Amino acid sequence: MELFTRNDIRNVAIIAHVDHGKTTLVDALLKQSHVFRENEKVEERVMDSNDLEKERGITILSKNTAVMHNGIKINIVDTPGHADFGGEVERVLKMVDSVILVVDAYEGPMPQTKFVLKKALELSLKPIVVINKIDRPDERAADVLDEVFDLFVELGANDEQLDFPVAYCSARAGFAKKELEDESTNMDPLFDTIIKNVPAPQGHLDMPLQMLVTTIDYNEYVGKIGIGKIERGSIKKNQAVALIRKDGKVDNVKVSNLYVYNGLKKEETNEAQLGDIVAVSGIPDINIGETLSDINTPEALPFVEIDEPTLSMNFMVNDSPFAGQDGDFVTSRHLRDRLLKELETNVSLRVEETDSADCFKVSGRGELHLSVLIETMRREGYEFQVSKPSVIFKEENGKKQEPIEYLTIDVPEEFMGPVMEKLGPRKAEMVNMTSAVNGYTRLEFKVPARGLIGFRNEFMTDTKGNGIMNHVLHGYEDYRGEIPERTRGSIVVFETGTSITYGLFNAQERGTLFIPAGIEVYQGMIAGESSRAEDIDVNVCKKKQLSNTRSSGADDALKLVPVTQMTLEQSLEFIASDELVEVTPKNIRMRKKILNPDMRKRSQRKK
Repeated sequence: MELFTRNDIRNVAIIAHVDHGKTTLVDALLKQSHVFRENEKVEERVMDSNDLEKERGITILSKNTAVMHNGIKINIVDTPGHADFGGEVERVLKMVDSVILVVDAYEGPMPQTKFVLKKALELSLKPIVVINKIDRPDERAADVLDEVFDLFVELGANDEQLDFPVAYCSARAGFAKKELEDESTNMDPLFDTIIKNVPAPQGHLDMPLQMLVTTIDYNEYVGKIGIGKIERGSIKKNQAVALIRKDGKVDNVKVSNLYVYNGLKKEETNEAQLGDIVAVSGIPDINIGETLSDINTPEALPFVEIDEPTLSMNFMVNDSPFAGQDGDFVTSRHLRDRLLKELETNVSLRVEETDSADCFKVSGRGELHLSVLIETMRREGYEFQVSKPSVIFKEENGKKQEPIEYLTIDVPEEFMGPVMEKLGPRKAEMVNMTSAVNGYTRLEFKVPARGLIGFRNEFMTDTKGNGIMNHVLHGYEDYRGEIPERTRGSIVVFETGTSITYGLFNAQERGTLFIPAGIEVYQGMIAGESSRAEDIDVNVCKKKQLSNTRSSGADDALKLVPVTQMTLEQSLEFIASDELVEVTPKNIRMRKKILNPDMRKRSQRKK
């Protein structure tokens, strides 16, 4: 059987650290290949389709697109840069024949660059390096290229991988060059580099069909859509095929619709063949990691194992005094159905039932992975409560093991002391220290994942917002011993009512407030952080007693310090193990698990 080469197609993924411009680069390629009409208004980062991605400026779900250049179709997959979405990245790399590694011309390779590049090199892909943002006034493209080369060596790249092609770009300005001194006004040099260096798909066209499902899309009209690359043979619309499950079970199914990508749209097609990235619909319970194969000779393709979850938290039905006021979906059945639906497309997630029908244990790759799910559900109208994230331990040879993160911190020199002081009790071990550029020093640590819970808030305060921190999972190591919990207590609301300036004024002397005047509060809700180690109960609804010697207007003179509005992530990091975050479409509140102060004290005494 001779190998068939599809010269009219190239399949490539874009990988990079968060914020180095992957999605903007895809925009520039799309604009130049005339995917949009001349007069069409195109959004920035058109690939980041969901609201959360747009707001945070990060890619969460991998996306497919295709551009044409000189009669050759280039399928491009945009991947997430965050390690929390590593499950997405690994799967996607199974669909492509090369990767474009995008590196910022100033920042150089970052922890995530290392993480995604390592995955690509392990799959023996040969990367193309794109040094982006060369129009920055502080660019240092030549140094960055050396750093990238060192990174390839460090990750054990072979000689062929080390001989990587390079292009220099400004994705925002829409031009690319092969050498820094070249003149260029468009992306042609990058298109040429892709076509020349990405291997054309090869395989057996005349053998039975094989296609691995690497991504699942969902559409209200057609249900689940399986996306993957055809590894062998061809596929037709309305064809009967075998679906091979992960456990080896084979179901006979029919492909009712077949789509290929063109620009940002899916286009229906009657037939696709080896090398095409396609989407198939009409198979209701198709899942990631399953193989579509010929009905007479079903053969499965190997599937990449996804990184295991490292953090878990409990999702519970909201039982606070304000339950059911904001949300459309509040019951345990709603919560259960929504979490199970999430499992279909979110491969790194695990959902387990617990002893209580109202509580589910949800495990994920990190705080960001879980907070994105919580925020998505909140926007869809769900109302629920979540517990403090806890780390998942393993046992090996009778020894307790825990996930260790590789933490990279860039800080101005004057803040190094406080940062290192905070990381000590969190059992961090310093691995490397280099002076980075412009007065910033780069510190690298190996730190237990549980030591990072709640660290970002303190880090931002200690560095006055000047520090940058990134971390990726390093692996499991022996348990490192106790790590102290939060050092300060909470300011807890003493009675239900409306918060009043007078009551808050008395409370603010005892810590930092999270709530302004004039909002509804309930007993046991958290109103701020205490300046002492223990919790304090405060009556924030307390009014000033009127007497005939004072006017009621004297209250106006009380000045409240501006409150710290807590975001969802900050709340998850702040709460202690006896506290919960209440999440509704309109509010994020923190509360004690036991609302009544007397019962709370009793349970603490028992402990």
